[in-house]
Amino acid sequence: MKNIFIIALAMFFSFTSCQSQTSKNIQLLEASVFAEKIQNIPNAQILDVRTPQEFADDHIENAQNINWLNADFATNVATLDKTKPVFVYCKAGSRSQKAAAKLEEMGFTTIYDLQGGILKWEVAGLSKPSDKLVGINRQQFETLLNSDKKVLVNFFAPWCAPCKKMEPYISKMQKENSDKVVIVRLNADDNKTIMKELKVEELPTLLLYENKNLKWKSSGFVSEEDLKKQIL
Repeated sequence: MKNIFIIALAMFFSFTSCQSQTSKNIQLLEASVFAEKIQNIPNAQILDVRTPQEFADDHIENAQNINWLNADFATNVATLDKTKPVFVYCKAGSRSQKAAAKLEEMGFTTIYDLQGGILKWEVAGLSKPSDKLVGINRQQFETLLNSDKKVLVNFFAPWCAPCKKMEPYISKMQKENSDKVVIVRLNADDNKTIMKELKVEELPTLLLYENKNLKWKSSGFVSEEDLKKQIL
């Protein structure tokens, strides 16, 4: 009983320690709140930290593009007003989190980070309506599911850290287990239309189909062992 109490106490202090390390200058906001704050601040500083190609495809109105992956990121953001709020976002939230931390380090006092990135923004219906087809359409996607085997669809992106970590063993399964499952990898940046239709909000996302019926869906990192349990 004493040991249980000690463990519980240690967990409590660990939790409160983590809580105390949360920055007061950075607020992680859901898409609707993020949008509302932008509307309430005249000439809001909106920072899109994705690549120029991603920015050109679609972006939040009045956003400024400064690529987090460029070596001159800090030099370019130094032109922004540190005394005013900065709204920062990326595709799914990973790059903006790092960028927000850098902004704080540079002395920015109010930083709003879009939770889930522009993927969540789009799902919330905040993007401008567009009929532009980006990537495969629904009919082409359905064709991918035509198989007597299980079909695993993997939405990924080259810049996504968990995607990179999972890529080696997904590629290995793609070759070694082709008799049991068909694995299709779709680049999220190149297939926005079908992602929107399927309501894919995070990366990586895995969709497992059997006889064209969705049997399993997972967003975020999945270990090799856990993935094998699902598809084999």
